[in-house]
Amino acid sequence: MDVVQAVLEAGGIARYSVLRVVATRGEIRRAVKAGRLVRSGRGFYSLPDVTDHAAAATRLSGCLSLLSAARHWGWPVKLPPERPQVLVPRGRNVTADRRIGVDLRWGEVTPEELKASATSRVRTVLDCVRLLPFDVALTVVDSALREGVSKTELLLACARLPRNGRSRSFVIEIAGAGFEPQVWVGNIGRADLVDRGRKIVLEAESFEFHSDAVAFARDLKRYNAFLCEGHLVLRFGWKPVMFDADDVRETVTAVIEPQGRSARWCPTCGAA
Repeated sequence: MDVVQAVLEAGGIARYSVLRVVATRGEIRRAVKAGRLVRSGRGFYSLPDVTDHAAAATRLSGCLSLLSAARHWGWPVKLPPERPQVLVPRGRNVTADRRIGVDLRWGEVTPEELKASATSRVRTVLDCVRLLPFDVALTVVDSALREGVSKTELLLACARLPRNGRSRSFVIEIAGAGFEPQVWVGNIGRADLVDRGRKIVLEAESFEFHSDAVAFARDLKRYNAFLCEGHLVLRFGWKPVMFDADDVRETVTAVIEPQGRSARWCPTCGAA
């Protein structure tokens, strides 16, 4: 695999140790020399557009946010953002010509964030959890936890959010409970979440992708294939996972932490 393609598939940022699996030292050095990759002082290699995103934030006197901020902090994401995601202070007038090529948003920005050219680590995670699709946000949470961001700190910060933001704390909880996002299972494909140790697959389903006979048949085949691989499959609607996570949280907890109850007890329907 081409070394640049490997970085792209890793979400635009990859550790040197990961790249060495698919490329030699010489290939990595040549990619940097040719400007195809940028070396980070944190021991990561990234695509050149990371620098372009930082320049966009500086040009607009704002800071990077969402996936652009995640990549600033050295966190792999599911896919790089198509445009620099920049946050500027609420009320600032930015002319249309200066917004071209930028995903511009307005909100509260602290002096520290402007100085750092990116939202804080904790805020970056919470903003992604509040505003991005489940699978995209989950990858950010997983990356942040792996890079040393405290799960407790994230949950405390999430508890201070308005109710609609707090409900998404499930994304943080599940990422810290042994589940990994977008894991390839056998010859089946990628699952939304997998606990490798317990062999549990969690999938967030949306009606959009299961609304016809062909999709339904494909979904059944996929479900059975997970079972044949020895996995327990938990399936939830996308909306409950993102906006009303209490039942989802209780069901997952009942499976991974029975606490004296039968692991087959279902908090949703009360059946044992």
